[in-house]
Amino acid sequence: NGQSFLVLDEQRFAKEILPKYFKHNNMASFVRQLNMYGFHKVVHVDSGIVKVERDGPVEFQHPYFKQGREDLLEHIKRKVSENSVSSSRPEENKIRQEDLSKIISSAQKVQIKQETIESRLSALK
Repeated sequence: NGQSFLVLDEQRFAKEILPKYFKHNNMASFVRQLNMYGFHKVVHVDSGIVKVERDGPVEFQHPYFKQGREDLLEHIKRKVSENSVSSSRPEENKIRQEDLSKIISSAQKVQIKQETIESRLSALK
């Protein structure tokens, strides 16, 4: 229906297609890459039972992967893992020293105000 794509024969796909476009022929690596870009395996449910098909077609979909909608492809981007600090612009990940000084100064002011409030509360008690 143009909302997903199918890999009909995983073995043949890995052997014949993957090496043409990737430096490997490993289906698991290909699926991992798809997942990094937000693609998900479509799970078919028949009468409340999840179908697990060995050697059957495998279907993948992504909200921005639609037949005839090349304009949406620019929205398919690699997810940035939480452990990774990588960015297309490394300078975005650096906190400027000036900003850090302002943050520390603000935190110190808040701490002083908190101590003042605590001492007044104690006196009121």
